[in-house]
Amino acid sequence: MCGIAGFVTGNSIDLAATIRAMTGVIQHRGPDDEGSWTDTENGIALGHRRLAILDLSPGGHQPMQSVSGRYVLIYNGEIYNHGALRTALEEAGAAPEWRGHSDTEVMLAGFDHWGVEATLQRLNGMFAFALWDKADRSLILARDRMGEKPLYYGVHDGTLLFGSELKALVEHPAFRPRIDRQALAAFMRLGYVPAPASIWQGIRKLPAAHWMTIARNDITQMVARPYWDIAEVARAGVASPRQNGPELANELEALLADAVGLRMEADVPLGAFLSGGIDSSLVAGLMQSRSATPVRTFSIGFHDPAFNEAHHAKAVATHLGTQHTEFYVGMDEARDLLPALPHIWDEPFADSSQIPTFLVSRLASQHVTVALSGDGGDELFGGYNRHVTGAGIWNRVQAMPGGLRQLAAQALSHKTVGSVAEKVSAMIPGQRIAGLAARLPKVGAVVGAASPMDFYTRLISQWQEEPVVLGADSRIVLSEPPAFDDFRNTMMFLDMTTYMVDDILVKVDRAGMASSLEGRVPLLDHRLVEFAWQVPIEAKIRDGRGKMILREILDRYVPRDLIDRPKSGFAIPIGQWLAGPLRPWVEDLIDPRRMREEGYLDPVIVADIWRRFLSGEVQLDTRLWCILMFQAWLREQPMANVKAAA
Repeated sequence: MCGIAGFVTGNSIDLAATIRAMTGVIQHRGPDDEGSWTDTENGIALGHRRLAILDLSPGGHQPMQSVSGRYVLIYNGEIYNHGALRTALEEAGAAPEWRGHSDTEVMLAGFDHWGVEATLQRLNGMFAFALWDKADRSLILARDRMGEKPLYYGVHDGTLLFGSELKALVEHPAFRPRIDRQALAAFMRLGYVPAPASIWQGIRKLPAAHWMTIARNDITQMVARPYWDIAEVARAGVASPRQNGPELANELEALLADAVGLRMEADVPLGAFLSGGIDSSLVAGLMQSRSATPVRTFSIGFHDPAFNEAHHAKAVATHLGTQHTEFYVGMDEARDLLPALPHIWDEPFADSSQIPTFLVSRLASQHVTVALSGDGGDELFGGYNRHVTGAGIWNRVQAMPGGLRQLAAQALSHKTVGSVAEKVSAMIPGQRIAGLAARLPKVGAVVGAASPMDFYTRLISQWQEEPVVLGADSRIVLSEPPAFDDFRNTMMFLDMTTYMVDDILVKVDRAGMASSLEGRVPLLDHRLVEFAWQVPIEAKIRDGRGKMILREILDRYVPRDLIDRPKSGFAIPIGQWLAGPLRPWVEDLIDPRRMREEGYLDPVIVADIWRRFLSGEVQLDTRLWCILMFQAWLREQPMANVKAAA
């Protein structure tokens, strides 16, 4: 796990000093070592910050040149099957005289022997890399299959810029700060900036499972192409499902165990995040079953019992016999972290679970350098409520006459309905009506949907109506998924290729890297992803519950009564905090005068949202958090707040 940055330019600048400045701002991604390589004739500079995980010796130093002398590589990530690839190269008589045991030199030997694309197809890992080909005078950029590692790129002022984080690109003198209003509008809808866009005009995210070759003589020609097609993997898997039965769970367990085992290889201490839910408990159980000593596990708790799950995690840890560490988050810890959020996430990011994710990463980093997580289980095995109940709701919605549907949508979305439901739910604690108020506005939104894709888009949108971003189209457009017969597969596919990549994995990467901690995600092993799409839907979702096959496997490690409870997510009491101790911070960020000067958000709409939020209208905390995270990010930019007129 590391950080990379670089550029290709025809401008006359100090290559070495510039690349040091770019990598200097991402030192947190790699505090153990730094390196750079420049080629004045071609105007190229490659920079690297290293977090040493495998081969802690100088033999793992980057940038690294291939034995043939053709390639120079900077790379962020881990190749879990590097040992098998090393053996394959040796058996083919293509192995060089190894300098160490790092995965970096295995990749380079593979590029020399198999070629770049063929090597990409052999890699099992998480990675983003930049590879300079001296023979062809071209730059190659690539990203792992599931998008675990980030890679930004773009041309500003005749210079090709690329790197792990946007802050590295901003350091280059050619960078021109112009906010992409359409990306901002999408952020307000989703809480994250969806790929391939970034918040900056002219800078893009390389899509997962893609690579591109950029010729030195024309750096503006940048066409990303896939080396692995997730849409085809999903389509083929659903079209030819495996037979449901006991053997299916056995096969999946074996594959899970292998994926976990590969990710336990490290020359540094490792552990696991443990929330007490299905996915993290399964990963921790598989880790402990392969370890002769107690595995380190880490969890975060809250003093508010409505949000606290730490006691569940502790019970699982006790049963598994892990060495467990927990930390309870209070208002003070959250408030102290607020100023750092824009810097950590680098572009507007408004998943409020970013706070506990960072805090548990910081906690883990005090004891280990690598931590495994259970991310990916919901997207692959039907773990979200929309997967379990969404298709049934849509079937009922589309059966309603159009006029009745619109009337129902208006009624359910009206703020007084939500307020009444909130009061009723407070009077009947512990009953099924609890939380109804929070769901009613979303139900009202989806009742008015015109198509399945419209239904899904409304489900994932933070809001439907307010065009809060000035001068931008507030609609979001998602790429078409494969034509599945079952709408549940459609939702899982879209979640896997959008929300998981641009929210969940971004959250985990930035939180971990800000603490110099490497996060590994065994459930996103591409072999497991391919297998998951062959698992029939009835093995995933059944009897009103999701992730059934994972539950069956987990039963072999943890008693069901420790796990069997409603899904709650990694939520924090953000609404209470915003209306209480954080109120001065909020009102400073949404000062109408300053917002008018900045010219990005409509201060009238923002003021109305804040007023309604304070009056108790439900489901406004997520919208407000989007506004606040953009405003906080904007205030942190070093370009005089990037005035709207720029």
